[in-house]
Amino acid sequence: MEKIVNWLSESFAPKMNKLFSKPWLAAVGSCMQKIIPFILTGSLIYLYNVLVSFFPQLPDLSPICNFSFGIISLLVAFMMANQCMEKLNHPLYVTNAGIAAMCVMLMAVQPMGENSDSLSAFLGNLGPSGIAVGIVCGLFTSIVFHLWSKLHFLEDSSIPDFVSGWINTIVPNVISLGITMVLVYVCKINLFEVILSVFAPIASIGQTLPGFILLCFIPAFLYTMGISSWLFNAVSAPIYMAGIQANIDAVAKGLPAENIATNEAVFTLAFITMGGICATLALNLLMCFSKSKELKLLGRIFITPTIFNINEPLMFGTVVFNPLLMIPAWITPIIGSIYVWILMSTGLLNIPSKMIFTGQIPGPFSSVLVTEDFRAIFWWILLLVIYFAIWYPFFKVYEKQKIAEENSQAKITE
Repeated sequence: MEKIVNWLSESFAPKMNKLFSKPWLAAVGSCMQKIIPFILTGSLIYLYNVLVSFFPQLPDLSPICNFSFGIISLLVAFMMANQCMEKLNHPLYVTNAGIAAMCVMLMAVQPMGENSDSLSAFLGNLGPSGIAVGIVCGLFTSIVFHLWSKLHFLEDSSIPDFVSGWINTIVPNVISLGITMVLVYVCKINLFEVILSVFAPIASIGQTLPGFILLCFIPAFLYTMGISSWLFNAVSAPIYMAGIQANIDAVAKGLPAENIATNEAVFTLAFITMGGICATLALNLLMCFSKSKELKLLGRIFITPTIFNINEPLMFGTVVFNPLLMIPAWITPIIGSIYVWILMSTGLLNIPSKMIFTGQIPGPFSSVLVTEDFRAIFWWILLLVIYFAIWYPFFKVYEKQKIAEENSQAKITE
């Protein structure tokens, strides 16, 4: 095990960090972080609508959701190009490329066929189901602007800077929009459907048990090596967003929700991420009552954020690159994802059908809130017991090591 951890810490992790620091990959991860406030805006309205169901006299705030989360793909297109230009060090294009990407996106999602004049179909394409399209449009526009910038056109000319700036923005604008126009209006290609068809296999795999396990395990695995789990959002966010939107639409039509792989089932439910990614609540509670003075002190310091599923202090203070604690940190997302999948697929727990995009509501309150199912309390407690069983043997060995270190240190000071 020590050899594996040494390889992970000395070879794998540095290479992964170097890979994810590349401008294009870093931009994708940063884009996913930047759109979180707009997703949370929609979540607040969904939470508000829970109150509306009890007090129907309250005003309808759905337009706030429709024009924040409801056009999230358009925002992704802007932010994707914006962050690419920032990471590629093109400050003059940071805003212009983002706006151009939005224009490309609006052209790419034009409904075709019998829905060509449907405003609802057009707005629907700008919703969460089109996040992958937004990413592609943003990347495409960024490539055009990036390649144009390499020409250094009019760089040493006597033309005033503001004029050369206009020209150097107009040309990549025309190129990116022109290529999109040819594809959509000349070749009659439905870019929205084409791009989604490319991503469809990934999304369909994500909505299977093996795919769900991987979606939960990979961020946890990266996290134990100090690699931000946000980087994986470029893969998981489109799957989760499309999944919850499909559930919302299905329930609105009187059909059952079917997609388990959603942000709500992974994070808001607070089962798989009970205490944060790697399900560290059980570990934190064990630390609070540890015989080791250091672990007990750290446990009591970390417990408040952990209750709200914020575990960065605990992870970087005890788990990251700790050979003993990395193993249970890898096991818990696998067990948790299988547990949730079994419960929801068999009807023992409701599948989330409301977008409540937050992982900082303590469980099991959040578990009941997102599933509208009081059985979640029992299942949450049972899973906590299972997590205790997973963490306990590894923690006791680690605790024994810490006690030995403390006793040794005490003898030295004497």
